[in-house]
Amino acid sequence: MASKLDPHLHLAGTVEEAVAALRDYGDGGAPLAGATWIMRAPIRRETLKRAYVSLAAIDELRAIRSTDREFSIGACVTHDQLVLQFAAIPGFRALTDAAGKSANPAVRGAATIGGNLSATDFAAADLVPALMSLSAEVELASENGSKRMSMEAFLETRASLEPGTIVRCVSIPKRAYRSAHARLPLRKAGDYPVAIVSVALDVASNGSVSNAMVAVGSVEDKARRWFELENELVGRPLDAQHSKLLATRHAQVFKGREGAEAPGWYRLQVLPTLLSRAVADIQTQLRT
Repeated sequence: MASKLDPHLHLAGTVEEAVAALRDYGDGGAPLAGATWIMRAPIRRETLKRAYVSLAAIDELRAIRSTDREFSIGACVTHDQLVLQFAAIPGFRALTDAAGKSANPAVRGAATIGGNLSATDFAAADLVPALMSLSAEVELASENGSKRMSMEAFLETRASLEPGTIVRCVSIPKRAYRSAHARLPLRKAGDYPVAIVSVALDVASNGSVSNAMVAVGSVEDKARRWFELENELVGRPLDAQHSKLLATRHAQVFKGREGAEAPGWYRLQVLPTLLSRAVADIQTQLRT
């Protein structure tokens, strides 16, 4: 039986309806998709919102569309659906590994791409660095229409978005790269990794790296690109061990966050090994 303290649930049928409802609720409302983050709010000692607007019935947000240039992934597509849809695409290995290895099977069946990106206090989100390495862009919907931005720009603004703004979709360009995702979970960290490295590389016919995108998650409060390492990788032969040496040289550009599951220095220490694993995975992909 619901109590007077239970949040109100609004079931939206369209993006426009969801945006309008969230605008009306203001700071007292929030969008609801898989609910895997919201259901843990009491554990994090967070106060629930006065109202939630469910996005689950909006067909547009559950769709995956393909054009000649890109894939567009609706915000309510789950981790499991990402694995099923993109498992056969070599360039999307970072995304499918991130989606298929994060959390646990029950969560992966419900957690959505939009929810994973929108959890502002969740530094260990697997999809964020994976999408960043694949040059993904986020499309937001609000009463003013739609707006598209880079992953980096979204991460900088997501905590201050106006009420009535939701993630509509995530777009990933189609390119001839290979990608990989490496993460380090610890038993005391539960389902969450203490460090994540996602890599997407263009490899020339002579075996050298012609373009590199490397993103790091869970090490700092927000995922970000590893530009210093990217510059070192380009023009060099693809080699996991040498990549590890380069990563060691540039690990100190990060400031590891302190946490009960791991100290900041440890997060930095494991980055070269994770980078090496990701590069080795790409080398294996190219040989098969």
